[in-house]
Amino acid sequence: MLGVATGCHPHDASSWAPSVVKQVTAAWQLPGVLAAGEIGLDYHYDHSPRDVQRRAFAEQLALAVAARLPVVIHAREADDDVVAILREQPTAAIILHSFSSGPVLRDAGLADGWYFSFSGMVTFKSWTQGDTVRAVPGDRLLVETDSPYLAPVPNRGRRNEPGFVADVARKVAEIRGETFEAIEATTTANAMRLFWKAA
Repeated sequence: MLGVATGCHPHDASSWAPSVVKQVTAAWQLPGVLAAGEIGLDYHYDHSPRDVQRRAFAEQLALAVAARLPVVIHAREADDDVVAILREQPTAAIILHSFSSGPVLRDAGLADGWYFSFSGMVTFKSWTQGDTVRAVPGDRLLVETDSPYLAPVPNRGRRNEPGFVADVARKVAEIRGETFEAIEATTTANAMRLFWKAA
């Protein structure tokens, strides 16, 4: 049950042009493409101008909704603008990828029923968002690795890989006061419903 997400990352937003739109929307019709993304805004690196990022993000988001695909969101130091653009498409199925943002995006996601996906960062000593992990409703909870980055403890500093997602799930279970088995079942069911349209 492999699948991919594809789209124009904010780092590459300067390349967003009719030819890229055509490539992306064609890719979204392929059977193995299960989501659009990751798309969004990155004001930390600013590899593309911010106004260009916003335009590429808004246009892709609208196209993804038309294609009936869930959308994987990259948000870095741009929470206000990310929320404003996401709220222009209230029917979009939103996944807040590798979530570590502040209260603006967190509160909007909780209020609007977006999915929160947590990565290996939850296992780091520097992680301070246990309240966010606990606040996410079970039916909106996901875990991920963000391979090859953000390897969870006890593999921090190594190249990340999909198998390490179990370490993320264990830590999420610990933070939420649930069993690993419960988190495994919940996040699997959520992923199946979201990406594979299972009941």
